Amino acid sequence: MSEKEDVIINSKKSEVDNVVVAGSYLANIFGITDRRVRQLAEEGIIVRVKKGRYDLVESIKAYIVYLKTNQDIKESKSDADLDYDREKAMHERVKREMAELNLAEMKGQIHYADDVENVMNDMLSNFRSKVLSMASKLAPILIARSDVNQIQDMINKESYEVLEELSNYDPRLFYSEKYIDLEDEGEDFDQKHEEDKE
Repeated sequence: MSEKEDVIINSKKSEVDNVVVAGSYLANIFGITDRRVRQLAEEGIIVRVKKGRYDLVESIKAYIVYLKTNQDIKESKSDADLDYDREKAMHERVKREMAELNLAEMKGQIHYADDVENVMNDMLSNFRSKVLSMASKLAPILIARSDVNQIQDMINKESYEVLEELSNYDPRLFYSEKYIDLEDEGEDFDQKHEEDKE
């Protein structure tokens, strides 16, 4: 930039810095009413030079800062409200899900993986022992037999006894310590209530 251009720009800048305009002119630039311009001047946002006259550059700068500040406040309020409401809803959803899981556990509808693993390990261990003992149990009995049908019947009978171990499912084995039999609890309550009446 040449010295001459710099002087022209600085002189124009100083000319604009000192421009004083009517309230209607600012209202037109800002897209607001004359009355709102006067209100903003009373609030100290727009720079009033004298009655009905305003410093153009300083008023524009101040109005931009005012708008930006208001927008930031609105955004922070709406973000805070949105986050609070969202977090509250998420918290309530988690509480509801936990309550549903606890109730299902108490009713014996769901089980802890550790409980299931322990029960299944015991059940399969017993099954394995019975399968492995089948040969030593049947061999002495079957050695003297020559009838194939009789041998098959004895092996089948022993196999069914071993398989019975797996079919003896008892859901109570899977219940945690928190389990409550709601039907039994209701009967206990009814009995206690009857006794209290007497």
